[in-house]
Amino acid sequence: MQGGIRTVLSHGNVFKNAVLQHMRLVNPVMRPLVFSRHESVSAVRMEEHGFESTTISDILQGKGKSADGSWLWCTTNDTVYDAVKSMTQHNVGALVVVKPGEQKSIAGIITERDYLRKIIVQGRSSKSTKVGDIMTEENKLITVTPDTKALKAMQLMTDNRIRHIPVINEGEMIGMVSIGDVVRAVVSEHRDELNRLNAYIQGGY
Repeated sequence: MQGGIRTVLSHGNVFKNAVLQHMRLVNPVMRPLVFSRHESVSAVRMEEHGFESTTISDILQGKGKSADGSWLWCTTNDTVYDAVKSMTQHNVGALVVVKPGEQKSIAGIITERDYLRKIIVQGRSSKSTKVGDIMTEENKLITVTPDTKALKAMQLMTDNRIRHIPVINEGEMIGMVSIGDVVRAVVSEHRDELNRLNAYIQGGY
């Protein structure tokens, strides 16, 4: 999965740079032929649009109600068993952890990986261990905002080897995105951009 993400990042940038370089360096004499009848969509405008316009907000909107964050949290006092049960019920791989009675105050995050490494491997009981004992604490938590670009989020997740990242707006959690959500968004954006560029360069009139 990590190798596939790096390929998307690498190939996306190579393709973008090659196309933009072509637009800048094309022979001025040939430009009227290449861009005939398409002058309203200038190379400058294409470059400004870029390949990285999709934001985390766009991804959350695409996920709909499942992204509202209402069930994506547990408290530090919950048992690990209850947290894992909630993950299973909602088909997610991580929960944001909050302090009891303070749903707007993020204390950390608990993931399937935490469960495997700190409960199963160490032979601890999930029913007697509190979430606060095994979670990744808030000061180590990596987050994004609604305005963060999808490609930037994917880079953060790849560099830090994480699969889930909370979305924070003005200090409050508004949702969670997974590496799958982000990869799908980036791949879709690159595909759409490729189609636009093909239509732009190979216009038949």
